[in-house]
Amino acid sequence: MSLIENKELRADLAAEVDEDIRPTKERIMDPLSYGASFLGGCVSIGTFSMGASLIGALTVTQAIIAMCIGCLVIAVALVLIGNCGHKYGINYSIQLRSSFGASGVKVPGFLRGVPAIIWFGYQSWVGAEAINACLKMLFKFDNLPVIYILFTILQVALAIKGFKEIKWLENISCIFIVGILIYMLYVVNTQFSTEISGVFSGIKGTWGMPFWAATTSFLGIYSTMIINGSDYSRNLDKKTGPVKTGSIYTAAILPVTLFMGLIGLLVTAATGNSDPIAVFSTTMNSKFLTIVTLLFIAFAQVTTNVLNNIVPPSYVLMDTFKLPWKHCTVIVGVLSICCCPWKLVTSQSAAGLSLFTQIYSAFLGPIFAVMVVDYYILRKQKLDVNQLYDKKGVFHGVNWAAIIAIIAGSLCSLFIVDLSWYVSLIPTAIVYYVLMKTMKSAERFRTGTILE
Repeated sequence: MSLIENKELRADLAAEVDEDIRPTKERIMDPLSYGASFLGGCVSIGTFSMGASLIGALTVTQAIIAMCIGCLVIAVALVLIGNCGHKYGINYSIQLRSSFGASGVKVPGFLRGVPAIIWFGYQSWVGAEAINACLKMLFKFDNLPVIYILFTILQVALAIKGFKEIKWLENISCIFIVGILIYMLYVVNTQFSTEISGVFSGIKGTWGMPFWAATTSFLGIYSTMIINGSDYSRNLDKKTGPVKTGSIYTAAILPVTLFMGLIGLLVTAATGNSDPIAVFSTTMNSKFLTIVTLLFIAFAQVTTNVLNNIVPPSYVLMDTFKLPWKHCTVIVGVLSICCCPWKLVTSQSAAGLSLFTQIYSAFLGPIFAVMVVDYYILRKQKLDVNQLYDKKGVFHGVNWAAIIAIIAGSLCSLFIVDLSWYVSLIPTAIVYYVLMKTMKSAERFRTGTILE
């Protein structure tokens, strides 16, 4: 057994890569800042839609428990994946090289990037709808396509500034976000109490497949964020241990998910409309409160998109195509428009978005499993960063053991799409371990593992 640990990057290798991809030396986030970033970054209208999709299937209590289970799994998974970035200062695309190879990372990079870009477009359209509704009420200005383009440009411009600027955006927003979420839930309960009681009085709920499918849906929203946990943790203060980090994730993700999911569930039950803009444009008691709420919805999309849906695919593009950070963020913005998000925000979209989340989770769960087996079981958390950054070294090319493993895991999970993320883990882990041990082409990837 030969396990090598090296955290310092050689000067000649550092000169070949963009500064944003090199191991992080300056940790710009303390625990409070880090928690605020996740709190702001998790206010997703997608969570609103996932809540709306539970109408008729679960009781309110069951929906709350399903959200809690999903969030706790997310917190544990983020700790497992993010430990590598926190320890070595590397991002997601570099972390993947030990398991997928320097060229093979394009596969998990693509599988991670596509959902992020689609969510970026979807949430940008919702935010633009909110801004357009405000302008219409205040100034009689109504031009949603123009607002959408300008709103997308604004978010890309904020992301171009880099993680330091993202940090302050998230920190400033967190208190405002929590306050307005509490207010929104209060309004929903008081305005629609009769309608809500009527809808849920006839729902018996279930602890069977629909319940566990709900946990997958809420988990699935963040399954993209899970596998690139190192993109965030590489900026966290080194003294923060895994238990404290897990507590930070739980404290940030759980309340926001509960508020957004419950608001989506209750509003849709009361009005039959899963479009938050349409609902809050017509139900607030005053014009001022309506505008504040709509602006919150727009602002929440900025904090979520910049952290979760622009940064990860931009890192992948940087590593894959050798492009500067600024160019990559612009490309992500353009691609998000090409996804035609206006097709995803119709009142019939909630169930479709839930299915979309479960399907892409079927591919992201296997990537998670490969990364965990590689880092914890095969390498015992010991990496040589010089090997990771050397594209001509032992990790050059494609590790077909990892590619075959995620294909096998994805196929298994598609048999039970409702539980896709969970179902994929064990088959993927077993296949990857066996192939790493037996495949001749995986021999050089065994360097620095217990199999060497």
